[in-house]
Amino acid sequence: MNNNFKKLIASIARPMRAAKRGQAVILVTMGLVAMAGMTGFAIDLGHVYTDYERLNNATQAAALAGATEMSTGSASSSTTDANDFSAATGDDNTVSDLTNVTMVSGYPKLECLTSIGTVCTGYPSGDNAIQVSEKASVPTTFLALLGITSIPIRATATAAAGGGGNNPYNVAIILDTTASMNDTDSDSQCDSSRISCALSGIRTLLSTLSPCSASDATCGVATNTTIVASAGAPATSAANVSNPVDQVSLMVFPGLASASEVPDDYSCSSGSGSKSGGSKSGSKGDSGSSSPTSTPYNNNPIYQIIGLSSDYRTSDTASSLNSASDLVITAGGGCSSGVAAPGGQGTFYAGVIDAAQASLVANARTNTKNVMIILSDGAANASSTQMGGTTTSYPDTQECHQAVTRAQAAANAGTIVYTVAYGAESTGCTTDTSPTITPCQTMQQMASSPENFYSDYTATGGTSSCVSASHPTTNLDEIFKEISSSLTVARLIPNNAT
Repeated sequence: MNNNFKKLIASIARPMRAAKRGQAVILVTMGLVAMAGMTGFAIDLGHVYTDYERLNNATQAAALAGATEMSTGSASSSTTDANDFSAATGDDNTVSDLTNVTMVSGYPKLECLTSIGTVCTGYPSGDNAIQVSEKASVPTTFLALLGITSIPIRATATAAAGGGGNNPYNVAIILDTTASMNDTDSDSQCDSSRISCALSGIRTLLSTLSPCSASDATCGVATNTTIVASAGAPATSAANVSNPVDQVSLMVFPGLASASEVPDDYSCSSGSGSKSGGSKSGSKGDSGSSSPTSTPYNNNPIYQIIGLSSDYRTSDTASSLNSASDLVITAGGGCSSGVAAPGGQGTFYAGVIDAAQASLVANARTNTKNVMIILSDGAANASSTQMGGTTTSYPDTQECHQAVTRAQAAANAGTIVYTVAYGAESTGCTTDTSPTITPCQTMQQMASSPENFYSDYTATGGTSSCVSASHPTTNLDEIFKEISSSLTVARLIPNNAT
């Protein structure tokens, strides 16, 4: 190849190499711009995500605040609390770099949902859930260069007024088994004997409490446990799973004459199969038979029939009660119609309140709360003979006031006291003369708060003036559902719950 040809080739190649260097600069520049754009896009989206999470947390807090207020407050106070805990500027959960948060029109919204396991009638507003929805716009930095100056965000949260887990409970149920409980409750809600209607309510309570953790597929095998004896509460039968949540005991008044007679209230006098197999049938030697017998109130009566137990259902999700449980049998859900109402000693219940409180304290578990539920017509009129006559632990005067004093003492010691006035009459506290008091007032004043007082005034003999201002329902089953719901706390639920 001669020199002239080489020079020709070189003259052609030089501008081509220069052109390629120029193209590389353009490509690199475009790449840097694209990377910067993607980085800016990622930064803006990260900012949006962070602000959405903050808005969502604030919205959930607002829903929980409103739902918590629903347990005791009105509809307006529930929505006020939800607004107060929103993310808007000046509220309790303000998002610092979002100055344009507003509540979506129509929210907070109260709802009555049927699928969440809590009854609407248990709350003053008549609703059991609240939904909160907030919106805002997040300003952008890099995307603004593309004309996108802000991105809208919206967060919605729904909370139920109850149903959330709380500390486990030790629940003592005090049941009136005086002779008047054999009368027929002829209203439309429970056309049966008053004792049968009361036991139905207790079974409803047992179907809604938690025998063990919801995370356990089964509660496991229940074994007999030792219940520490206390006044009026001997070391009676109790059955508990290995990790119980809510334990329940049953006490009755008037009390039994001997601890040896207690098993008559939950044993089956005939039938095939063993109790542990749940195949019992036939009748039971209960308080309606010749044994057990009641005893005057000052003669050391035995009030506790079943000690604190957790075998009433086989799992937290089980829909039916465990018919092999002594507690369930006594409540009429096993081999018989349940404990009866023999009466015999008139009505006096300060002693059984003391016994229930002593048993709760003696057998309380760590990190649990004590609860007492008293069901009675509220009258107290035992004669001096029925009070035992020879001792003065419980005098035969001011008997209704005695009950109030004992219940208030239990509440002051930390026990949550619920009362259910069942057909409370306008008169009946015949030994209370100075000051006078009615059976309804007695039941109201025994409750540890006005919200813990319930009344079925439609029951035969009840006075229509004995009304619970906080809980209008008069159906015993619904009342016990409401009590169970009140033992839970507000919880977040899916926004599409119905």
